[in-house]
Amino acid sequence: MSHLEPLIADLALILICAGVMTLLFKSLKQPIVLGYIVAGFLASPNMPYMPSVTDMHGVHVWSEIGVIFLLFALGLEFSFKKILKMGAAPIIAALSIILCMMYVGACAGELFGWSRMDCIFLGGMLAMSSTTIIFKAFDDMGLRQERFAGLVLSVLIIEDILAIVLMVMLSTMAVSKEFEGTQMLNSMMTLGLYLVLWFTVGLYFIPLILRKIKHLMNDETLLIISLALCFGMVVAASAAGFSAAFGAFVMGSILAETIEAEQIEHLVAPVKNLFGAIFFVSVGMMVDVNLIIEYIVPIISIIAAVMLGQTILSTCGFLLSGQSLKTSMQCSFSLTQIGEFAFILATLGTSLGVTSDFLYPIVVAVSVFTTFTTPYMIRLAEPAYMMVARTLPAKWMARLERNKDESDEKAPDELQQMYDRCFKHFVFTMLINSVLCIAIMSIMYYYGQSLIASFVPEQWSHPITALVALILCAPFLWMLLRAGANSPEINKLWASGSHWRVRITAYGLLRILITAVFVSYFVNYAMPWSTWLGMFALVAIMFIIYYSSILEKKSNKLTKNFTDNLSAREQLKTQSHEGE
Repeated sequence: MSHLEPLIADLALILICAGVMTLLFKSLKQPIVLGYIVAGFLASPNMPYMPSVTDMHGVHVWSEIGVIFLLFALGLEFSFKKILKMGAAPIIAALSIILCMMYVGACAGELFGWSRMDCIFLGGMLAMSSTTIIFKAFDDMGLRQERFAGLVLSVLIIEDILAIVLMVMLSTMAVSKEFEGTQMLNSMMTLGLYLVLWFTVGLYFIPLILRKIKHLMNDETLLIISLALCFGMVVAASAAGFSAAFGAFVMGSILAETIEAEQIEHLVAPVKNLFGAIFFVSVGMMVDVNLIIEYIVPIISIIAAVMLGQTILSTCGFLLSGQSLKTSMQCSFSLTQIGEFAFILATLGTSLGVTSDFLYPIVVAVSVFTTFTTPYMIRLAEPAYMMVARTLPAKWMARLERNKDESDEKAPDELQQMYDRCFKHFVFTMLINSVLCIAIMSIMYYYGQSLIASFVPEQWSHPITALVALILCAPFLWMLLRAGANSPEINKLWASGSHWRVRITAYGLLRILITAVFVSYFVNYAMPWSTWLGMFALVAIMFIIYYSSILEKKSNKLTKNFTDNLSAREQLKTQSHEGE
């Protein structure tokens, strides 16, 4: 008789339990995620009356892969352009909700005397509502087309992005065991640089590569290439000190801007469903009935904190973003649950060994209860609003019922709109090209110099490294210095009066200053730029960059390729709609 590996037997048990629970919960019209959690509990060593898994380490590895696929799929549904088009309201609401709920969660943990790290992780878990559960509830109740539903889904997208940032911050805090503001600021800056660098480089090269090999690809090869890119970014993110899930999300968001995004999403879905199921089953395995009974008071208290906190504080957050009271209450009552990211954060805290064992089953119990109550809370929003409307004074209601979309605020004039577009383009240009220059400099000085030093005398390694780095950065320095400076909109603003000329001149001087800082760094690396020779080299290089037609052509080509890649998916959709 052949020997069967325990990992295979465990997988069979997990999938059998998951399959049965999936059918059961589907027939009961309940979220399948809850079925996976129940299946995990049934297959865990905590359930003595059922067969249980034997290799928990193997299940843990599979669950980590599940997190990677879940975040990769989330990235494929994400769009930076979609975020920019949402406006300020969802961003203001999401930030308000997350900050308030994190504070509520941390205070709840403090109330029970838990450790500081337990309180911080609990706050993070309570701050994130469940995109999957809310999306399904809106779908089942026929509310997807309602205005408040669109606003809720926009807030959930922002929350998912901020959850990624929160994961990185909590990982940094957990590893360093410190809470210094300077260290957190450095981590956030590193995170921002990493995101901008990989998004820019990835969006430039990946669509180009996919176009070159398009004639060689079918569904199988596209799936393998997509997963290769995903796990390659996972390794890169881990090497940079970030979590594997963060790397998967970054690659998903890059591929989301390609014309193959929908096909990739379709191909990855079965793999994501398989490993995602294993992840949620592994969550259920952490449920310990004895711990739940022991911590029943904290569980009930946290459930109350989630439901009251979301209904009250989230309503305030939506009001702050300019929504009417009715819309704010409908939105806040829809967010009264915790879901996928709570499990991911709980897994993160457990894997890093910084949270207590009791926190995981508590969060699972809270999630299960709040998930069941989600449809009822959505239905309760309108009766609750009617009760509040009858209670509050008429003056308050008139003020709270304002609708930003129907306000008679004066729209900005044409010149102001033109200036706003130019300012956004200026910030975008400065950010992207500065990050690319910093990346090239870091690679050359950390890795390139040692390579160059192996071929030339040591005294020449610094000047040659600086020269090579300067040549590689030259197109981006030209964009820092001149991109968009002679656009029709800038010229029109310049001709419209001294008020606009002062602003344009200030931006021009700032561009010169930023470019000069980069160039002076290259010069200083090769020679002391404070000497007359160094000052001459600085001015000469700036002059060459400014007037170089070669750099202008190269920069325009790079910009065109990037913008074409960024808009390729939208153009394809437009063409398909026109064809119909």
